Amino acid sequence: MITHIVLFKLKDRGAESIARTAGVLKAMEGKIDELKHLEVGTDIVHSERSYDIALITKFESMQALEAYQVHPVHRKVIEHMLEARESSVSVDFES
Repeated sequence: MITHIVLFKLKDRGAESIARTAGVLKAMEGKIDELKHLEVGTDIVHSERSYDIALITKFESMQALEAYQVHPVHRKVIEHMLEARESSVSVDFES
């Protein structure tokens, strides 16, 4: 398995904006065959170093992760995230 984790810091860090963007990420569930696990969490600490949203996804292989990256549903999410995010960081590892 490949685990893909992305942390997002949003431009608008208000509760409504965070909830809306978390919903956009959660909406991928069940729409991309390669996506075997999807978890979205929002920050509860709100420290200076905190990110607002965590996206945790799992794939059976690197090829599945690559297919996800170009899937039309994911591409629409990327469009939203490019508008909403201030910054993001990611990590991918075998699990």
